[in-house]
Amino acid sequence: MSADADDLELGYDLGARTVSFDLNEELYSKEAVYGAAYLFLDRVYVFLTRTGDAQTRVRLRAKGEATESDLEALAGEFANELLNQMVRRQVSDATSQIREYTLARAFFGNEGRASIDSLLAELDAEDLDDDPLEIEVPWERSGQGTVGG
Repeated sequence: MSADADDLELGYDLGARTVSFDLNEELYSKEAVYGAAYLFLDRVYVFLTRTGDAQTRVRLRAKGEATESDLEALAGEFANELLNQMVRRQVSDATSQIREYTLARAFFGNEGRASIDSLLAELDAEDLDDDPLEIEVPWERSGQGTVGG
């Protein structure tokens, strides 16, 4: 069983400054499509349309002049970004428990509480009565707080 080269490529349609292609929603999640589209917003206008059951039509319209090869490159870059978004989601799902554990440890671990308690104790032990810069003297008593004085 071998696949034709045409089956392995993203089929797309070229128009005036546009490239369009259909995506199978069973292969690419909505989140992956949105993530890829978001990353292209600074370069192209992105239009998404539901064309049928489990089909999304993506149309990328260049913001400036674009050659046919530029549009073909856009389609290829978008396809690569779709794969990137899918892998990113898989890695995120696979490592979610590790992230949750690490965050719980950071926020609720005993080591963090002990260091906060020791810092507070250190502040309590400091002699805060010395005020060589007279920062605690109210403005009015310093003589600078009077108008025209």
